[in-house]
Amino acid sequence: MRFALGHDDLHPTEEVEIRSLSVGDSPRIAGESLEHVETLVAASVPLPPIVVHRPSMRVIDGVHRLRAAMLAGRQTIAVRFFEGSAEDAFILAVESNITHGLPLSTADRRQAAERIIATHGRWSDRMIASVVGMSAKTVADIRRGAEAGAAGEFARVGRDGRVRSIDVSSGRRLAHEMITGDPSLSLRQVARAAGISAETVRDVKNRMLRGEDPVLRKRQAKLVGLSADDRPPEHTVARSEVKPPPATVLARLREDPALRLNENGRDLLRLLNIHLVRSEDWNRIIDSVPPHSTETIAELARYCAEKWTEIAFRIERKGAKSA
Repeated sequence: MRFALGHDDLHPTEEVEIRSLSVGDSPRIAGESLEHVETLVAASVPLPPIVVHRPSMRVIDGVHRLRAAMLAGRQTIAVRFFEGSAEDAFILAVESNITHGLPLSTADRRQAAERIIATHGRWSDRMIASVVGMSAKTVADIRRGAEAGAAGEFARVGRDGRVRSIDVSSGRRLAHEMITGDPSLSLRQVARAAGISAETVRDVKNRMLRGEDPVLRKRQAKLVGLSADDRPPEHTVARSEVKPPPATVLARLREDPALRLNENGRDLLRLLNIHLVRSEDWNRIIDSVPPHSTETIAELARYCAEKWTEIAFRIERKGAKSA
């Protein structure tokens, strides 16, 4: 997977006077956490350099580390400078806070997605999702709510940096012509030439073998507004109703030696099993929550949900890197 920005865009570390720096434009709606600052001060260990937007001298990543240094009476702090635009600086701030430090809340991530859609509307939903740590489906919903993807937008930039057409039908037709002309071409070769995903090429090929039209006309209206990078393979959409239930999927995972024969894998399987609770059991558990603990337990439930969302994002990122 390819990030929009990263630490390769930063300059080497240098010491900078704290008084020359400014803060603001944070992706955190609630602002700074004094408790987190005090934790950093109490740690008494060297902290990573902060990231600063050189044109404005504004802290992009590391406001809590800056506050901790000020509280400790320091005059300078280790800095890595970023030279890009203010819009890209915000994206780097979001990326940095997704991968380390005090996590961004769901509300923070949603607001960040809305802002990135406004400033980088040509980015695909998956690309924005990889920055803010949300699912591509959620980003697509936010985009629709913001009335983005206005008339005149014909393509978006995917996570791999390639520009793909929002309307995949022309790519499907080209793939059909290429496969007909030379059946020995690989899926990737056709995908690159047609500007569609390899999975979409596979679906075109399967439909050709069944004697069906390579363009899914009935589904095109539903897919308008999604780039090829964002669309799930059409055969997956068509068969979503026959997807095996989670319990069946987990049972198959338990048979995977790569998971069941090591301690970390077994821990993961146990955690997944705990959360696969039937609806009626959830109802029973919810009914047993005492009134004086509802807010506390609800907050813990939201925290756990955010953690699982983050875990899903990191697992997807790992899979994309190894693909």
